[in-house]
Amino acid sequence: MKYTRVSIESLGYELPPVLVTSAELEARLKPLYEQLHLPKGQLEALTGIVERRWWPAGFRLTDGAIAAARKCLAAAAVPAAQVESVVYAGVCRENFEPASACRVADALRVSSNAAVYDVSNACLGMLNGMLDVANRIELGQIRAGLVVSCETAREIVDQTIERMLRQRNLEMFKSCLATLTGGSGAAAVLLTDGSFPRNPGAAKSPRLVGGVVQAAPEHHTLCTWGMRPSESGQFVQHMTADPVAVLKHGVELGVKTWRAFLGEMGWAAGQVDKVICHQVGSANKTSILKAIGIAEEKDFSTFEFLGNMGTVSLPLTMALAVEREFLRPGERVGLLGIGSGLNCLMLGAEW
Repeated sequence: MKYTRVSIESLGYELPPVLVTSAELEARLKPLYEQLHLPKGQLEALTGIVERRWWPAGFRLTDGAIAAARKCLAAAAVPAAQVESVVYAGVCRENFEPASACRVADALRVSSNAAVYDVSNACLGMLNGMLDVANRIELGQIRAGLVVSCETAREIVDQTIERMLRQRNLEMFKSCLATLTGGSGAAAVLLTDGSFPRNPGAAKSPRLVGGVVQAAPEHHTLCTWGMRPSESGQFVQHMTADPVAVLKHGVELGVKTWRAFLGEMGWAAGQVDKVICHQVGSANKTSILKAIGIAEEKDFSTFEFLGNMGTVSLPLTMALAVEREFLRPGERVGLLGIGSGLNCLMLGAEW
């Protein structure tokens, strides 16, 4: 995939107010830790995550997406009425129908001609949404499109801790470890054809230049999140993962995608100045960067203090990297996404 007329016009995000440390989660798991003779600090040691943030109980997901979207639009000189596509791309959504994007679009008062819909692809949702909007822009169908998401980890982590305390064994601890990394947040990305005026003093918009996708669906059972009946017959959220297998096969797919990405972009590995990766944890970060030959100083990470926010992780990390001037004009940047399935999507941008 190549793009010649797509700009990353602006970014927006919203961080939840509730801070939850790994030590707090371990305190809740004290009976399990004592039974398995696990030392304190295992969660942080295994994942590198010190803390994450959660929304208050009962928080409405689209409120987070709307807040991030408003910040995104405020940072650009693009009126909401001229946004012609709104894509909600979160794993978490409020209803089976209508699309969560509908409430976001209504709150923003976007064009009545806008395409308003949801997409879902595990942690790759926002990147897939960006591809959809970029394709519409490249085809000349629209001038501006907004991709939003809001994820919540509070509910699935609470229910997982209850399961872990009922079934106190090492296999349960291993299969639930990835769930405990979950953080919450909201993000928005506005893509345009570059024809809108810039706000006074605003830097030139980065250009989205292309991307590639690769899939290994034979590994679709390695990480799952859905609804299952509990012992009482009620349906509750259920997540399980094989972290060792996910890491092994995820890195293999990442290396394959990286090679295809460099070929599609026409870049040599040494010409990639910075990368923003999907945020999982320390082992995943170290393994993938080593496998593709990227020095750690070229990567900007947030998982240590925000955890794994699913679809929100990469775009929110990108927004923070911009704020902190980690991404600089003239740099080539790789946006490296991977999600359950297994699916991998890498986008290239020129800042």
